[in-house]
Amino acid sequence: MSSPAPARPLPEHDSGDLLAAYLPGSFFHRSPRGTLLADGVHTVVPESPGSPGDAVAGTLAAVADAGHPDPVVVGAIGFAPGAPRSLHVPALVRRAAPSPAASGPVRVPEPPGSRWSVRHEPAPETYADGVRRALGMIGEGRLEKVVLARALELTSQTPVPVRDLLTRLALADPAAFAFAADVTAPGDPALRTLVGASPELLVSREGSTVVTNPLAGSIPRSDDPAENEARIAALKVSEKDLAEHALVADRVVAVLRGFCTEVDAPTEPEVIGTATMWHLSSRISGRLADPSVSALHLAHALHPTPAVCGVPVPAAREAIGELEPSDRGYYSGMTGWVDADGDGEWVLAIRSAEVCDRTVRLYAGAGIVAGSDPDSEVAETRAKFRTMLRAIGVEAVA
Repeated sequence: MSSPAPARPLPEHDSGDLLAAYLPGSFFHRSPRGTLLADGVHTVVPESPGSPGDAVAGTLAAVADAGHPDPVVVGAIGFAPGAPRSLHVPALVRRAAPSPAASGPVRVPEPPGSRWSVRHEPAPETYADGVRRALGMIGEGRLEKVVLARALELTSQTPVPVRDLLTRLALADPAAFAFAADVTAPGDPALRTLVGASPELLVSREGSTVVTNPLAGSIPRSDDPAENEARIAALKVSEKDLAEHALVADRVVAVLRGFCTEVDAPTEPEVIGTATMWHLSSRISGRLADPSVSALHLAHALHPTPAVCGVPVPAAREAIGELEPSDRGYYSGMTGWVDADGDGEWVLAIRSAEVCDRTVRLYAGAGIVAGSDPDSEVAETRAKFRTMLRAIGVEAVA
């Protein structure tokens, strides 16, 4: 029988301290629950079939028995079945209580002034053709919704400073889930980092309390306050967007009911904003029935939600494979952490990019349902790209 794990120390740091202390290869996660910064690798979670929650639980139990003072697993998991996972127990974990992202000694770096070459995957007009093909599939009854993504690959003249990029993302939107995770493939000599500022909580578990916050149904933010009011009002009554949101929220509720004794969901969504978008949002909570079900078990059960894949999931995945020209990698997968008690937090890896040396690869997606307009979906992806492009220092890309 293992001895009880020592009590986790209270946070001693400020969130700004941890943001300033980030180094390439560190793991960083900031949310309303607080900030976590992890460095070094104590134990790598082994690859295994099935739920990563089981492999992670076994790894955490083993390192706790071996005397690790603060066992926690951090990392990221890709979108597709069998996609790469980058999960490990760090050697050192530092935490900060919730506080404004700009507190502490954080210097706001200027975006780099270098010139960028840009490659589209696919071109906007080809993406619009893909939306039309998806609408044909929906009309044939093959699926109800599919999320189609497109990518931009930007190459700089000089290496991209990941810490500066993370800092600009974190400070530009204090309400976002800012993150950075090392996703370097085994044997790859070049460091690859997944970095972003996600608006969407996949799941959070704290004791028996479970919270998830799906977003679906979106419209770009305007620079004009009056126009923003009009867009918010239109989004609240948009039949297409409300129907899209209901597909997502209903499935999330159904999954949670399989794990919870009670589930509380709003009768209608609210509108929340990011620096570039307005989204329909439903904050859904539940009371966990089985304490052995960890935050990562829940995240794996929920993923992929219709917010990043579609309905029904198998048909939507098939359509994504047919219509998207390249693999998503970690985009629209998940990133986060889970501890030995099963508590943790996982967010969708959207508004994100994979950075490797001089290259930044970013994605944006839009939910296609009956009534979607191809040109509007191109515009939505363009608006979603702006989160990363502004942080990089690129103001406009088609």
